[in-house]
Amino acid sequence: MIVPQYWAEARAQHRRNGKQITVRRFGWSDVGQAEAQANAERRAQEALDGLRDGEKLARREPKVPYNGAEGVPIREEIVARHDDVLITRNSYGARCLNTADVLFADIDFEQQPSLRFAIGVFAALAALGLLAGWLSESVQVLAVVLLIALLASGLLAGRVHRLYLELNGGHLATARKRILRFIERNPGWSFRLYRTPAGLRALATHRTFAADDPAVAHCFSALGVDPMYARMCQRQKCFRARLSAKPWRMGVAHHLKPRPGVWPVAPERLHARRDWVERYETAARGYAACSFLEVLGSGVVAPAVARVQWLHDELSGAQSRLPLA
Repeated sequence: MIVPQYWAEARAQHRRNGKQITVRRFGWSDVGQAEAQANAERRAQEALDGLRDGEKLARREPKVPYNGAEGVPIREEIVARHDDVLITRNSYGARCLNTADVLFADIDFEQQPSLRFAIGVFAALAALGLLAGWLSESVQVLAVVLLIALLASGLLAGRVHRLYLELNGGHLATARKRILRFIERNPGWSFRLYRTPAGLRALATHRTFAADDPAVAHCFSALGVDPMYARMCQRQKCFRARLSAKPWRMGVAHHLKPRPGVWPVAPERLHARRDWVERYETAARGYAACSFLEVLGSGVVAPAVARVQWLHDELSGAQSRLPLA
């Protein structure tokens, strides 16, 4: 896990056949700005050399804070350090906990059926269409039924999905059953379960994990973890948990200033950011990011996890009974 203090950008240029090739790359450092600049210049030259050798490389890296970053560390303001745990401010202003080895899993409740589910419903309707066409020996009947299947599968998938959830006790009960099934197949695991505004958060307490451990990928798949979150855990080699409310859920209408909230910002624009953060933090005191529900599994808490769990619960308001946002 790398969340650098200093950032820089450099460009390298080469003229070939009368055309100029320009490559830009970011650099970073925890030591100082000069080292960040040197790192940027080295990366820019390496990328330019790769392009000259025929490699297919992007000429410019996108300036993004977390989601979508490829090969670049987390680009967020460091709000606080607790040994090896970092608290950062994300692109929309919320505080996030970043840890290299304590497994957090975000499970968002699906409001709509997944693509796989919808395809399954269409396949079932199409099979009925094939059967109807075969029994009637009519190509026209087959075509009509297949067309109906195509048009109706989306609507029917939604209704079947809602019925499935109702029969299984709703979103929370369905997600909880998935976790319990995973624990049955993996005895010794232990989770602290938290309710979030859009789903659940599971914290594995029995041991620590590297983000690229195959056991993590298996756990995420079995629990139905948000695919973007799972992908970014692997890319950034860390786990994350949001600690404060999303601004729009507590009536903060304006976005983090200046837009788009990517760190660092120019010195002359810092005052606008600080003003926004002050208003945001005042509002956030009345809300929690999650609420503790229960412990599932063995109940074992490894010492290395216990300190991160305490920090998470304290900073997220998990035991506060405040409204979630």
